[in-house]
Order: sequence, then structure tokens, then C-alpha cells
Amino acid sequence: MKKLKVLLHVNENDRWKVALGNAENVLKSVGEEGADIVIIGNGESVISYEQSPLLDTMKALAEKGVTFLACRNSMKKMKEVGKISITEDQLPAFVRIVPAGIVAIIEKQNEGYAYVKP
Repeated sequence: MKKLKVLLHVNENDRWKVALGNAENVLKSVGEEGADIVIIGNGESVISYEQSPLLDTMKALAEKGVTFLACRNSMKKMKEVGKISITEDQLPAFVRIVPAGIVAIIEKQNEGYAYVKP
């Protein structure tokens, strides 16, 4: 069976729960070995990488192989407007920084990932 390549794009804080549920459902349906899931947070959604009741769920999904990305441009913008206080090196260990979320989205689509906007 060919591995599913899924890119979940979250740019609003209130969409995290749906996106994480989507990731959980994919893993339940095809198993950890059957899916390559990337979740990218940009815009205001990067705030949830600092404080969110969903951080435990994110960490559990990361332990199952889900990749979490954060947009550097969004991190800077949210810090400038006072909506986030952490720096890149203070992000949870399971979150990787990408320079520009939009570029990461385009690259993943070019790699054959199915784009999902929960």
C-alpha cells in the first residue's frame, strides 16, 4: 500500500482541534506506517505552540510520527504584536521552524502531499 502524504494547514487557533482530529483519524484508518502527516501552523495559529490545552495531543501525535512545523514569519509577527512571548528555541521539542509557511506548503504540495485545510 502506498503511504498517504497529508499536509494539514492551520492558520487560525480555533482550527487546531479539527486538524488534530483529522490527523488522529488518518492514523486510525491507515496506521502509523501508512501515513506521512505534516501539520503546519502559520498566522495566528502559532500562538498554540506556546500555550494550548492541545499541546499534549500534539506531542502524542508527534510521538506517532506526525511532523509539526511553525512559520518563522508568523512567529516574528505574533511576537511583534504581543500575542506570543516565546522564541524559536523555546518551542516544544517536537516543533520545527520553517522560514516561510507559504513556501513550505508549496514545497509539500510539489512533493505530492494532499493539502487539507481543516
